[in-house]
Amino acid sequence: MDKQDIILMYIRDQKSKRSIARETGFARKTVDKYINEYEKQLVELGIDPQDKIKRQELIKELTDKPIYKSSPRVKTVVTEKLVERIKFYLEENKRKRLTGLSKQQKKKKDIYEELLEEGFNVSYTTVLRVANKLEAKAHEAYIRQEYVPGNVVEFDWGTVKIHVNGGALREYQMAVFTSAYSNLRWAKLFPKQDSQCFVESHSDFFEYVGGSFAQVVYDNMRVAVRKFISKTEKEPTEELLRLSLYYRYKFRFCNVRSGNEKGHVERSVEVVRRKAFSKKDTFASLDEANEYLLKVCEGLNNKITLGKDKSPYELFLEEKPTLLPTLGKYEAARMESLRVDKYSTIMVDSCHYSVPDRLVNKIVKCKIYSNDIIVYFDDEKVVHHKKNPGRHQWIIDINHYLTTLFRKPHALVTSSAFNQLEEKLKNLYEKYFFGKDKEFIRLLDLIGKVGIEKVEKSISIVNNSTPTSVTLDKIEFICQRNNDMEFYKQYFKDKDSAIINNSLHMLSDYADLLSERKGDIS
Repeated sequence: MDKQDIILMYIRDQKSKRSIARETGFARKTVDKYINEYEKQLVELGIDPQDKIKRQELIKELTDKPIYKSSPRVKTVVTEKLVERIKFYLEENKRKRLTGLSKQQKKKKDIYEELLEEGFNVSYTTVLRVANKLEAKAHEAYIRQEYVPGNVVEFDWGTVKIHVNGGALREYQMAVFTSAYSNLRWAKLFPKQDSQCFVESHSDFFEYVGGSFAQVVYDNMRVAVRKFISKTEKEPTEELLRLSLYYRYKFRFCNVRSGNEKGHVERSVEVVRRKAFSKKDTFASLDEANEYLLKVCEGLNNKITLGKDKSPYELFLEEKPTLLPTLGKYEAARMESLRVDKYSTIMVDSCHYSVPDRLVNKIVKCKIYSNDIIVYFDDEKVVHHKKNPGRHQWIIDINHYLTTLFRKPHALVTSSAFNQLEEKLKNLYEKYFFGKDKEFIRLLDLIGKVGIEKVEKSISIVNNSTPTSVTLDKIEFICQRNNDMEFYKQYFKDKDSAIINNSLHMLSDYADLLSERKGDIS
């Protein structure tokens, strides 16, 4: 403002430089400098002294805040020789990275210490500033994309750590799909990141959305890329080829280390994992974890995000009619024919799973999924096991061994089957059937026919009626009839009374007989 006042006093009030200096308090040299700059600019730009508009614009330009000119200063520390030495060490680090010695690179601190030993008088901050400037890369520009409904869906894996069935913290693989147009998200947990889980995830996703997208985008994951033919050309795996032919979609691979080329799903992996498992990480089973995960995804899909006027699910409803129709769900299980061993088990992925003991030494067919094993014999489904993620485990169902246990009851308590029983069944054995192994085996057979809930209710009725006499016969009697509590109480009371009366009569007759015999002897 002072600079503007000086110039305006000179051109508007026609005051002399001396009077301006006296009134403003500025040195005469300062006043001369500002007025001389103004007159010089008028001459150089050829502005008519009578053109008030252009003169006013020039005054504004000349009256901007003075800037301290540092350009004439000469750098005394950052010399060309210093810059060349820093470049040398940075190039040395680059060569080490290319030859697999990335962990033996020099840090900026090491470069600074080397320069001090070479005799340079420089500070660490100066070395850091120069090195960062030399290593600075141009920022990548991104091109905004617009997608056609039903055209592109992106796939990726993410790692999740949770507790399942009371076990220790274990790592699971989360398969995530995200539609590029609607941003619809779908996710499912798998025990591994292998080909079978890869195929099953696609089969489940396309079944969920009710169709197939025209193109699926992948990064360079090993379950999708069999080998690299060149930097840009990749050979797909057989599983990916089968999926793409069955669902009639094209596949595209991202460039190496270019996650931004499938940015929707990259973001989805982070968002879904955080929204789902930052709140809860303990589940009774993997199926329960997947049900919970699907609810979280559906919650995200029904939420309208900032800057949008529709939720992902609403956009997907617009997109769904454009999806390609499918031929039904792709069979993701692998089929194997296995022989049942002498322990009445089959081995799948190093773990033993029990089957009914009538199938010992028989060949059975198995459908093996990522989390399920279904066993067939003569085209009839005989067993369904949940797959164990461990190794060298024995998964035994005691009901598969009842025929054998009837013949060998003393083998019950020390068997693996008994050890894997539910706690409620073990408690029943300890409370009512301890030492009565055959009766307990018959009880298990009864549970297999009518269910554990009905048996527990029957035991409760018997226990309330005759707490000192809980037998299998009474339990079976109740299970075969309607549960009329009063009838059972009176029935067992009358039955017990009749037994007691008969016993007393027998004892009385026996006492009379002893008395008569005693009289004869005397």
